[in-house]
Amino acid sequence: MTAHAPTFTAADIVQSQLIVGLEVHIELATKSKMFSRVASPAHPAAREPAPNSLIDAVTLALPGSLPVMNREAVEMAMLVGLALRCRIAEFAKWDRKSYFYPDMPKAYQISQYDLPLCADGAFDLPATDARGLPDLAKPSRRIGILRAHLEEDAGKLLHEGPGGHAIDFSIVDYNRAGTPLLEVVTQPDFRTADEVVLFAKLLRQTCRALGVTQGVMQKGHMRFEPNINCVLTMKDGSVVRTPIVEVKNLNSFRSLKGAVEFEHMDQPRRFLEDGRLLGPGSKVTRGWDDHALRTIVQRHKEDAHDYRYFPDPDLVPVRVDAVWQERVAARIPVLPLERFRSYVNDFGLGATEASTLADDRPVSDFFEAATDAMVAMGVPRARAGKAAANLLLQSGQKRANELSAAHDSTEPVLICDLGISPSEAAALAALREQGKLGNQGLDDLFGELCAPHAPPTSPALALAEAESLARLRNLLIHRDEAALASWVSAAIAAHPQAAADVRAGKLQAAGRLVGEAMKLAGGAADAKTVRDEILKALS
Repeated sequence: MTAHAPTFTAADIVQSQLIVGLEVHIELATKSKMFSRVASPAHPAAREPAPNSLIDAVTLALPGSLPVMNREAVEMAMLVGLALRCRIAEFAKWDRKSYFYPDMPKAYQISQYDLPLCADGAFDLPATDARGLPDLAKPSRRIGILRAHLEEDAGKLLHEGPGGHAIDFSIVDYNRAGTPLLEVVTQPDFRTADEVVLFAKLLRQTCRALGVTQGVMQKGHMRFEPNINCVLTMKDGSVVRTPIVEVKNLNSFRSLKGAVEFEHMDQPRRFLEDGRLLGPGSKVTRGWDDHALRTIVQRHKEDAHDYRYFPDPDLVPVRVDAVWQERVAARIPVLPLERFRSYVNDFGLGATEASTLADDRPVSDFFEAATDAMVAMGVPRARAGKAAANLLLQSGQKRANELSAAHDSTEPVLICDLGISPSEAAALAALREQGKLGNQGLDDLFGELCAPHAPPTSPALALAEAESLARLRNLLIHRDEAALASWVSAAIAAHPQAAADVRAGKLQAAGRLVGEAMKLAGGAADAKTVRDEILKALS
């Protein structure tokens, strides 16, 4: 029976503390499904299949069919568990979770109950700035990871016909049924909606970097289910806890944030109406309405015993020895949050720039390869990282965004997909550092090198070819000091008032002088160098 509290009014509540634990369902990007060899829709090579085309006897639970576990799915789950600092079980078993939905052909789900593959982990969640980006100057908060267990996904119920026309019945597509699903369950350690969203974003980045999922939210590759309640402190000093609400199947960060914030706002009101307290049988499942921006009751949540878990008799347990675990651990790359820290601390990048470069592993790899190539060209490492980042986030990101908009795809075009190689990008940035290439010339050559061509075989060759191309396109900046001095003198003479303003401390007036000098130079000078010389002459 659900417990009830004495009657209170809104004036009695002096504080409402949000408590959130998060369940994250991650579709693993294996070629085949969890317990059968039929193709998985979550694999990167999968296209939009016809409904009910990715099915077999195991998926449909036909008599006589037997499951065989997918080893790669187990290893992908171990990768995520190790990245979350979980203990990997030496012995884990499979269990049947019994419930009937039309999208679950067997009337049970193969999952892991009391002996999951990964457990007892932790994630250090960084503090954030006003933009929601990690702020390394502030202390982080540790979020406990209760478990990460493997199971199989269900199918999908559709409530409108192909093309979106209305129907008065439901249809089912079993393509997704049996897809490997990793469920990560945190401790109830979150205290704000922003913390929940930041963890969700960082977990997605981590899983994509590990190569275990594409993480395309629109395709349901990651789904979030926050478990939310509030601790209410009353005027008389008493403390009450509202029942837990689990909000199901959120597939965007905006919906996740909205659902948590709505529950934090609305649970105290509900408590004042019904007096229901946290206790056995009190948990409620709700859905999120993106239009009304509110949660809606779906059903009262089952407790664990309602699912009648028991060991699956058709599957052998998973036994993980030290050798297997070490082999899997060796596959873990430098993870996005560590790369973010490195880009901020080693290269002096801002949080926005570092976050953009660290978000996708291919982009991070491209950026670091370009930085290494610049170092091989003689640019100091700290300066190389800053210069490579500026080039990629300006000339590169602009073109990637344009192509993404043109393709109108759920998967954006990345900087590393443009066609230019890391050593070629490094060569352009190195020429800019040497003062041989202006900003416009830099951008023009970047665009030209994005066209199909054979990339150079070494950083030295890339630098030589980039300088040759700049000379051919008449983009090289002349380092003729006498000519530079004459252009600066002529510009100052042509605009005496602007020169006087600069001498008086109005540095923005230097723009007119720079424009005049650049016109006299005919594009053969670097605007930054010209500006520096003008300020030097007028100091």
